Amino acid sequence: MSQPPVADDSRLLKEPWHQQTTALAESLDTDIVRGLSTEEARRRLDRFGPNALKLEPAVPAWRHLLSQFRDPLVYLLLAAVGITLLVWLSEGAGGWPIDALVILVIVLLNALLGFFQEVRSQRAAAALARLGSVTSAVLRDGVPLRVPSVELVPGDLLQLTEGDRVGADARLLQAHSLRVQEASLTGESDAVLKDAAVLPRDTPLAERANMVFKGTAVVQGTGMALVTASGMATEMGRIAHLLAETPEEATPLQKEVRQIGIMLGRAVLLIALLVVGTVLLMSEVRSWADVEEVLLLGVSLAVAAVPEGLPAILSLVLAIGVQRMARRQAIVKKLSSVETLGSASVICTDKTGTLTRSEMAIEKVVTASGCSCPEGVGYEPVGEFRHQGQLIGPGPLHSELVLMLSGGSLAGNADLRQQTDGSWVIQGDPTEAAFLVAERKLGVHERRRERFERIAEIPFSSERKRMAVIAIDHENDDQRVIIVKGAPDVLLQHCTQARVGMDVVPMSEAIRTRALADVDELSDAALRTLAVAYRPLAPGEDERTGDALEQGLIFVGTVGIIDPPRPEAAAAIQEARRAGIRVIMITGDHPRTAARIASDLGIIEAGGAALTGAEIDALDEAGLAQAVQQVSVYARVDPAHKLRIVDALQGQGHVVAMTGDGVNDAPALKSADIGAAMGITGTEVTKEAGKMILADDNFATIVAAVREGRGILDNIRKFLRYLLSSNMGEVLTVLLGVLAAQALGLIDASGAIVLPLLATQILWINLITDAAPALAMGVDPQTDDVMNRRPRSPHERIIDARMWSGVLQVGLVMAIATLFTLDLFMPGGLIEGDQSLETARTAAFTVLVFSQLFNAFNARSETGSAWRGLFVNRWLWGAVGLGAVLQVAVVHLDFLNQAFGTRALEASQWLQCLTIASTVLCYSETRKWLARRMSDG
Repeated sequence: MSQPPVADDSRLLKEPWHQQTTALAESLDTDIVRGLSTEEARRRLDRFGPNALKLEPAVPAWRHLLSQFRDPLVYLLLAAVGITLLVWLSEGAGGWPIDALVILVIVLLNALLGFFQEVRSQRAAAALARLGSVTSAVLRDGVPLRVPSVELVPGDLLQLTEGDRVGADARLLQAHSLRVQEASLTGESDAVLKDAAVLPRDTPLAERANMVFKGTAVVQGTGMALVTASGMATEMGRIAHLLAETPEEATPLQKEVRQIGIMLGRAVLLIALLVVGTVLLMSEVRSWADVEEVLLLGVSLAVAAVPEGLPAILSLVLAIGVQRMARRQAIVKKLSSVETLGSASVICTDKTGTLTRSEMAIEKVVTASGCSCPEGVGYEPVGEFRHQGQLIGPGPLHSELVLMLSGGSLAGNADLRQQTDGSWVIQGDPTEAAFLVAERKLGVHERRRERFERIAEIPFSSERKRMAVIAIDHENDDQRVIIVKGAPDVLLQHCTQARVGMDVVPMSEAIRTRALADVDELSDAALRTLAVAYRPLAPGEDERTGDALEQGLIFVGTVGIIDPPRPEAAAAIQEARRAGIRVIMITGDHPRTAARIASDLGIIEAGGAALTGAEIDALDEAGLAQAVQQVSVYARVDPAHKLRIVDALQGQGHVVAMTGDGVNDAPALKSADIGAAMGITGTEVTKEAGKMILADDNFATIVAAVREGRGILDNIRKFLRYLLSSNMGEVLTVLLGVLAAQALGLIDASGAIVLPLLATQILWINLITDAAPALAMGVDPQTDDVMNRRPRSPHERIIDARMWSGVLQVGLVMAIATLFTLDLFMPGGLIEGDQSLETARTAAFTVLVFSQLFNAFNARSETGSAWRGLFVNRWLWGAVGLGAVLQVAVVHLDFLNQAFGTRALEASQWLQCLTIASTVLCYSETRKWLARRMSDG
């Protein structure tokens, strides 16, 4: 046997759905009766390789840990550690380098927090491989075998039966009532009926009925197929390629924190150089020790300028937010993604299983007497049936309905079983199960099972477009009856009578015309239609076969079936709109079905249309950019289309959240700013590719997560405002103290500048006033309606000009209050004091600490008064109280006096310090009041 062509180079294998099976078999050098020989299969396996997906090597844990240090702010902190250690060594390495150790512990804590929270790295390709790890039935040497799917090769003959997982992409040679569930690949909600007939070249993926694809599932029927692609050449392999090539974008918060780190680094370097240069110019440097003293000043300034706890506090606040979201069924895998949710301006959502219940349900039942509609849909065996607003009770209409639903249930092979936990599961075709669900709602399921006994079946086929069963009616003298279910237009051709109420009447032209009009109406409403008919059989007639049995049928009616929307989805979409978030549906389902569901949910107006994948292919990038501004529903799309849509939206400045559950959603989930996978129906692929998982598969959960994300973003702004203004106060205190040293009397006997604060005191301030209050602000309760405002623009900085202005003003007030206290207590300067330098420095140190503690209440809002909701955050009060107690301790405990250069203060001095410290709160309240008056005016 000659060598087969390489699949990627074969013209025929590139479009197998458009080729005759004989030509494909010849191209693959396969005997369509006996299949490949075992030897040839082994040779092809060596040539093509295993039928598996190529995996990227896993990132070692140590590299994942090191990645936590890749941040400019962390670099700045590590530089401060290095300089501090150098100064410590130059001074003789006496004692412990407390400054360096504390900063290093903070950096390590931040890295470990990030590492353990994000240790679940992206393993989407591995999940794809696990999805394909099944066995397949093949024909080799004319003998049926079951082999691992990883050993399938192009040219193999696949034998498909109900319950099989398709092992590779293959072209059908035969199909007998074959239905394949392809929702995870194409987004098609209904199982696809397969047919071996040749299809046009431009047939989209979801409509290639003569193909079966790796990773999909056979739910009904049998078939024989010729493998045309394996491994990375399959449709699933194409998704794996897209997934590997899709870059993972940094979140807005990551970008913002990186920019803050760079900006702070530059500012620290500039200010340190300015201060060190000023000191060197104003002081007489006589020895290396003097230079060391100046360097120590630069280090203390760096420590003052850098909020050492910012990375760790940010990670802790996000981790707390993650835990809070998890309680609301939103599991966030990447910490920084929490803030991204709060900035989302577009939610791109799949339809099947996300906006809908991923279950087929009968929405309308149309009989000769009228239309009867279930009031509820779903698998739960509860609900009521009404007609024209009235509950259907015993009578002709009820009889029609019982016959319709029980007949449809009999003429099907699905089963509905209740599990031990009380939930219901379907076995078989979901469309057939829709009759069982509706029948249970009507409360006649058990009676039908007792009354009728199936004894024969005429299977469904694509040629017949119907299925028939023969059953014994035990309540009617064991009468044999044939029940047929199928396409309404076909079934009506076999009907000569119709059931109207309790009577059977001749099929008049008027009844037939109205029945066909009902079918058109249901189809226009994007409902899938099935009709039911029956006929009692004469004695011995059940032994006949063929179409003769299905003649002279009695038409009962038609049902309209749809995958119904989730009842809570519409409310969630409305809330998203109120929050300025646009909802876009992207699905592989039929355009008419997609438009119908979107209209029902309020995504588009009634009568709106969907843009199809074929139409997207016809658009260039500019055309697609224009389309995404107008179109909110996309149908019959494949993974590449979803990626293009997400990229086009991001190109217009949107922060895009993408939900999905199928393999086909994975690349777009990875590319989106926030990918949300479904936890119940989602494949492992989507769960690994997404940055968050909706544990309850509920679209409303992502809207709730957006609300939570916005609250967390507000809290991040609160503690950033607090940290930066507090650190600005420290920087300006040192900077202005050095620049105004002569006026303030900060000159010693030798003429050298005296530092207004010691480096250890600055570090103490950062430890007791930064971490705890900032962390408490990170869990501050929401006081505003966060969903009543538009999303934050990606171009809008978290720390905007307005916040920087407030930070500078508050920092300046702190510095002035601190230096005023120093001058007030110390001899000389502008105000003559009578205390020692150590006492004056302690008082100034205390004022700066309490200024920052007062600032904790002010920082909770940019414009709102600190008195509003003053007691809603007990954690903040606890943090402020702890900071106050620790400051009292560092002032009055001897061993802390020695470590931090402090002296005990008297009660009157404490009163002075607290009064001066409160000026920061008074100033901020006045500034906010004026801002509110100007805004109102």
